[in-house]
Amino acid sequence: MSIDVTTLDPQTDADEWNRYVERSDETNPFYRAEALELQASDTGTDVHLLAGFKGQEAVGLFPVFEYRKGPATAVFSPAPFSWSCYLGPALLNVSKLKQRKADRRTKRFVEGCLEWIDEELSPLYTKFTTGEFDDVRPFVWNGYDVQPGYTYVVDLEGSEEDLLKRFSSDARSNIRNAEENAYTIEVGDGDDVEGIIEQVRARYESQDRPFHLSPEYARSMYETLPEGCIQPYACRIDGEFAGGILVLESETTRYRWQGGVKPDADVDVSINDLLDWHVMRDGLREGLERYDLVGAGVPSINRYKAKFNPRLETQYTITSGSFGLDVLVDGYQKFL
Repeated sequence: MSIDVTTLDPQTDADEWNRYVERSDETNPFYRAEALELQASDTGTDVHLLAGFKGQEAVGLFPVFEYRKGPATAVFSPAPFSWSCYLGPALLNVSKLKQRKADRRTKRFVEGCLEWIDEELSPLYTKFTTGEFDDVRPFVWNGYDVQPGYTYVVDLEGSEEDLLKRFSSDARSNIRNAEENAYTIEVGDGDDVEGIIEQVRARYESQDRPFHLSPEYARSMYETLPEGCIQPYACRIDGEFAGGILVLESETTRYRWQGGVKPDADVDVSINDLLDWHVMRDGLREGLERYDLVGAGVPSINRYKAKFNPRLETQYTITSGSFGLDVLVDGYQKFL
């Protein structure tokens, strides 16, 4: 039986789409209909929710964003400048299949989505960034350029002491020797979401680097998604905000979405070591499986992330086309 690719409406079909998102092992909260609509609104794009079915069984999801500038069209997943961790295609009910059937289903689903995109949107340029979706061969077979990227993942397993023992000696020391009455770390509120983003923005600006994520957008995402999907871990010293990490949480994984930049405060505690430890420790207590540090491509930052003894995982950036890209890039200036 072939795979039929259709589109769902992000408003009228939101509950149905979200049920499929929750059943997939390859999604995160940014796949939810309400999050996709917010991304589209913030980036001036139109979102299309592609869903693949084998009969009545949902087998795949692929949210794509259409951006138009004059006669030129580009398609993205995630949307440009939305700062989502990962999107792209996601499969359902594949782990139970033998490899031959899984390969065939994946190929038919991806090719059905690509055919829909070509026929309905005719983009000059496409760009997809995947996370847990590993089988990118159908894109290669269809002429797309596939480039690997990397992230660090800490497995949340064993006891808290087992987890801590896997860290580097300086990380263990910073965590164990921190005076408990010298700081507090808690899951904060919407104000802390904005505070974390403002701190990241200031850090980028100090390095003359652009940062396009607004505090208002991050707070809207926090307030729009179900409770617990985004958790602002905030460190306070003498009652004052000193640093924080915005954690995105799926059924199995915590993602280090934003924050964790070098703090301005000159204090005796290692703020980021303690923040990351609390995020991992709490995830372990809740029975989550992984902590994705979101990125392993910047050597200076890698040195920090590697102290938690993560393993390296591969993600992929998938692109096609280039003609007319200069026209589209000019249109992006409104996001800068």
